[in-house]
Amino acid sequence: MLGGMGTLATESFIHVLNERTPIHADQDYLNYLLVNHATVPDRTDYILGNSEDDPSLAIKEDIQQYSRFEPDFFVLTCNTAHHFFDELQEETDIPILHMPRLAVKTVNKTFAKSTGKTRVGLLATEGTIQTKVYENELTKFGNLEVVLPDAALQQDVTNLIYRDVKENHFFNEELFYQILRKMSEEFSCDVMVLGCTELSLVQEFTQNTKYPVVDAQSELANETIRRALDNRS
Repeated sequence: MLGGMGTLATESFIHVLNERTPIHADQDYLNYLLVNHATVPDRTDYILGNSEDDPSLAIKEDIQQYSRFEPDFFVLTCNTAHHFFDELQEETDIPILHMPRLAVKTVNKTFAKSTGKTRVGLLATEGTIQTKVYENELTKFGNLEVVLPDAALQQDVTNLIYRDVKENHFFNEELFYQILRKMSEEFSCDVMVLGCTELSLVQEFTQNTKYPVVDAQSELANETIRRALDNRS
């Protein structure tokens, strides 16, 4: 598990993973190695040109080092880092799970309308949105329409991710619901994709069931458990 981007979100992923793993004894939990590489440079800052520190270099080094342990697969617990996915996969023959792809498959399977297009709101960092990591996956399905927040609402999303969660460890429930409400009601979204693990962390904290969302981190946890149990058996 290539984590630490950020650490609280990685901790949330591990919590969800362990909580969902079917267990009756200690030995039933999954075997995993967690790399909490907290000093990986900020992905969005680099993508937006606000920093020259290339985060992919640190992640590639992790992949090279931990490939020696011959894991069955890698898990990359950062949505924005998937901008470098092809480069990262080239570093190893061991498969890396693609979190945005898993989330979009669930959107299509669960929320796609039988007629007309399904409006899918994307909530993510500015870096993820600019690189079109999710948009490219969503547009592969002709029945899914990508809906992005306007500048003001995107600032709210950025504040929730960086100011509240990353900087202050504050799970701003009020702002989270305000964002979901606006995307659902004012932007007429049928479903929202939580395309940032800090948003997944807030989703876990609030246990939102009022608004329809697909949580990318949750989908990654499900696939991690499925593959790990299949490999074990």
